[in-house]
Amino acid sequence: MKPLLRLNKFLFKYKGYLLLGIVFTVISNFFVIIPAQLVRIAIDYVVESFSLFQVIEDEVLAASARTQFLKYIFIFGALILGMALLRGFFLFLIRQTIIIMSRLIEYDMKNEIFDHYQNLPLSFYRKNSTGDLMARITEDVSRVRMYLGPAIMYGLNLLILFPMVIGYMLSVNVELTLYSLIPLPILSVSIYFVNNLINERSEKIQRSLSGLSTFVQEAFSGIRVIKAFVREEDSANQFKEASEDYKEKSIRLTLVQSLFFPLILALIGLSTILTVYIGGVQVIDGTIGYGVIAEFILYVNMLTWPVTSLGWVTSIIQRAAASQERINEFLDEKNHIVSSEGLETVIKGNIEVMDLSFVYPDSGIRALESVSFTINSGESLAIIGTTGSGKSTIANMLMRMYDPSSGSILIDGRDIKSYDIASLRKQIGYVPQDVFLFSDSISNNIGFGLDTIPDGVVEKAAKDADVYENIVEFPNGFETKLGERGITLSGGQKQRVSIARAIAKEPSILLLDDCLSAVDTKTENAILTALKDIMAKRTSIIISHRVSSAKLADKIIVLDDGKVVEQGTHQFLMDKKGVYAELYEKQTQTPETLEEK
Repeated sequence: MKPLLRLNKFLFKYKGYLLLGIVFTVISNFFVIIPAQLVRIAIDYVVESFSLFQVIEDEVLAASARTQFLKYIFIFGALILGMALLRGFFLFLIRQTIIIMSRLIEYDMKNEIFDHYQNLPLSFYRKNSTGDLMARITEDVSRVRMYLGPAIMYGLNLLILFPMVIGYMLSVNVELTLYSLIPLPILSVSIYFVNNLINERSEKIQRSLSGLSTFVQEAFSGIRVIKAFVREEDSANQFKEASEDYKEKSIRLTLVQSLFFPLILALIGLSTILTVYIGGVQVIDGTIGYGVIAEFILYVNMLTWPVTSLGWVTSIIQRAAASQERINEFLDEKNHIVSSEGLETVIKGNIEVMDLSFVYPDSGIRALESVSFTINSGESLAIIGTTGSGKSTIANMLMRMYDPSSGSILIDGRDIKSYDIASLRKQIGYVPQDVFLFSDSISNNIGFGLDTIPDGVVEKAAKDADVYENIVEFPNGFETKLGERGITLSGGQKQRVSIARAIAKEPSILLLDDCLSAVDTKTENAILTALKDIMAKRTSIIISHRVSSAKLADKIIVLDDGKVVEQGTHQFLMDKKGVYAELYEKQTQTPETLEEK
């Protein structure tokens, strides 16, 4: 139960619902117990009246007695029916309080977890899979809700009904009470073990189904590759094997589930037999009336479901505790990327990087080592290097996705850690290497970084990114809905829409992280030409493995294995005939030149 203590704050928040639920549970149980007593009185009345009818010889008197008898039986029937309707009404109120409380808490929990996810650093997402993140906010929260709703509801009912019913039973007949209750503990323990088996096998089925779904999704996503390599038959056989595993697990679950109701019915039947037998002996001895046996059978049936639910509720609590522990594990994750001063000010764009080193905490890989460079406001810098040289890591440092292992970054003479993180990021136009577009309109994707989208801003940004003509050719223009991850657009169009999104918010610093890798040289030139005017007004950093992207930059640095090996202007580096010149020569050679060599 320890992990579930975190939920007390929610129970306190919605204590009104919980208290009303308890009150309604107590009232509803009165309307369960009273009908059983009415049945006892009615049966005893019928038996005694029948004995009287046998000794009355006068027909007129007998008819009058029968009329009176039927009148009382009708009153008993009406009372029992009324009690049943009132119980039903209060059961409705119980669900409208406790179950609604659980749904409200579920809503709060999902929002709390999602908000926490949003505030965690990028390192958290590197070490945790998306599937695991989704499982904790969906499946685990749903299991916790089962504890907050049904488990609390049935648990309260058990705690309230048991003392009330057993108290009444003991007050009527102690011996009959003890015999009639013998099978119930056995029932509860049996249900607990059967339910655990059901849960264990259900989880195996869920895992099998998850694997099956993942296989199908991957097969459909990669259908082009499957067809190209003629692996349809092999793929179908793999699916058949996965389906066979799912089928076998489902059959094993059905086998356990088939034990559930026979077990309940057998033990209820045993309790009923004991009640009738012991009660019958006492009736013969004259110690109790016939109505007591009927009353006790009703009591046994009243206690059957609460006792049955005890095993089920225990299992729910165990699963909820395990799920809440998994949720707590993520909620306990702290964001170490915090602002030291919370400074919110307009950034001019002077950047100074001094002895910057970084080691990825999850993998231990050293990405940067003693990197230093300076960019003045309005200047542009190109960072060139091969894959794995640390280019994108610098972009992450400037966005404060990570903090450096050592060294510092100054923006406008202040440590980057002193700026409010949201304020800093709002003033940086970032175009990532891996383009991500949302399943929304093109217009909303371009204006994503703006709180409100002014007229003409989206169109201007699209023109600057050289994607305007492509967009207006679509039937719905800027209102065209993009598919998942922007699948509606080509690779080059997605890159340019991503650039438009970055420049739409008029950033002080423009950060292009290898964003032209998916476009051809002609398109790259068109975009760079369009960006020339924009880059002149702000600090720009172009990160690329292609030297052609560096031609607009005022300064170039060349990275290799996390270290700055060269820096200077394009002409200076070409004259130096070092790494940059060699890279430039290789990338700009035509096939004819290579053949001549």
